[in-house]
Amino acid sequence: MRTTLSSAIAILLCTTGQAAAQRAATSPPKPTPADGFTIHVTAPHMISGHAMGPVHHYCKPVSPEPIIVCLLTDTADPNSPLTGVEYIISKKVTRPLVTLGTWNANFHDHKDEIATGRVQVLDLPAEEAKKVADLVATTDGIIFHLWPAGDRIPTGAVEIGQAVGHRPMSREEYTRSASATEARGN
Repeated sequence: MRTTLSSAIAILLCTTGQAAAQRAATSPPKPTPADGFTIHVTAPHMISGHAMGPVHHYCKPVSPEPIIVCLLTDTADPNSPLTGVEYIISKKVTRPLVTLGTWNANFHDHKDEIATGRVQVLDLPAEEAKKVADLVATTDGIIFHLWPAGDRIPTGAVEIGQAVGHRPMSREEYTRSASATEARGN
């Protein structure tokens, strides 16, 4: 059985590679949703009360507000498995839609996280990295951790991660931040 499975995987890899090579030779590649995750950021996360990381984020904007999606991995190795997803969403979208209790439990303010110095924008010139950080500082994040640390495979357990140093907001702070965000338009 193991030999048959190994042979099947080898055939799949070879034929997939051959088909991709043939497509590349005959036509430009068709864009896919997997394209464009080119913004590389590292930051630690809190998962089950434990600091982890730095976690590698490979991000792409999907909406102009902005809404940004990041694929999360434990390393920068090309074969590192996907361990989570972080959605980075403009405060002008989250603050009116997310209740204080949900925000405190599940979201974090990127302005506060970036101010700690733990977030690093990689693979860009300093000026461009600052522009990315400044934009992301106008957003909230929600982390879905999909692959429990130390497990050989994902188990179906999904946890909501947090930024290291996340501080829940009081009702007054949340209301004030939502009003200020709306007034600034970001």
